[in-house]
Amino acid sequence: MNPIIEFDGVSKWYGNVIGLNKLSLAIPAGVTGLLGPNGAGKSTLLQLATGQLRPSQGTVRVLGQRVWDNPTLNRYIGVCPEQDAFYEWMTGRDFVRTCARLAGLSPRDAKAATVRAIERVGMMENADRAIGGYSKGMRQRIKLAQALVHEPRVLFLDEPFTGTDPVARRDLIDVIQHMADGGCSVLVSSHVLHEVQSLTQSVVLLHRGRLVAEGHVREIRDLIDKHPHRIVLLCEKYRELAARLSACGDVAGISFLDQESGLMVETRQPDAFYARLPDLALTGGLKIREVYSQDDNLEAVFKYLVSP
Repeated sequence: MNPIIEFDGVSKWYGNVIGLNKLSLAIPAGVTGLLGPNGAGKSTLLQLATGQLRPSQGTVRVLGQRVWDNPTLNRYIGVCPEQDAFYEWMTGRDFVRTCARLAGLSPRDAKAATVRAIERVGMMENADRAIGGYSKGMRQRIKLAQALVHEPRVLFLDEPFTGTDPVARRDLIDVIQHMADGGCSVLVSSHVLHEVQSLTQSVVLLHRGRLVAEGHVREIRDLIDKHPHRIVLLCEKYRELAARLSACGDVAGISFLDQESGLMVETRQPDAFYARLPDLALTGGLKIREVYSQDDNLEAVFKYLVSP
């Protein structure tokens, strides 16, 4: 099968800083996870693949077409960036409909597609509110809605779960899996292995702008599980949450983050821990507002992989 995304000897320089260094990579159809610690070059790779940046060297192709200066390709790709770039005064519905029109849909088709996309991400109840009043999780949902409103063939997601609570994270994973089941190819970046593993077994690992490894997630997971997995949970009732978690056999340690109203939890069984979070967030009035993983466990693996 022909690759969906191709990098052929691609480098990207920002003055004296190297974003990507002589990257050659062929990504097949399906869902692929792009892993690496912060600063590894993941966002640069995605911006090159979506035509937002011009490569300093080499060629980038998506669906067999050169990406740079090829606006017709925008009809076939969807992009959910890590950073927000909203018109804060617009409603979620207006924003998604405008993006549908920019993707080439007619006014009538854009209106219908907007309803489908917003329903898919669970935002109909808040569709007519101004985006400026959205929570982090709601902003992530509406960003995903605009990325999929025109039914793209390839979907690029840059840290799509940042700032989401456990329930929103589970919902967004379901949406992405639904898109993939419908034939859409997805490249999703993250510095959290568990997030990627929820979507795919195929991963690409970057470190300092270079390709470190690619293939099945199992080999990477075996390395990571040797190191404690540290997870931060932000919750106003964090002491009550700590009491609940202390009874769980997969929790190896808990420390308080008083200034952030949260906890740092250590576990060597992240799958079991993450699977429990949605129900835990919905019961007992705990209202876990944000979950994120520290980079330390992934950094340890990359140090191992790149050591001489």
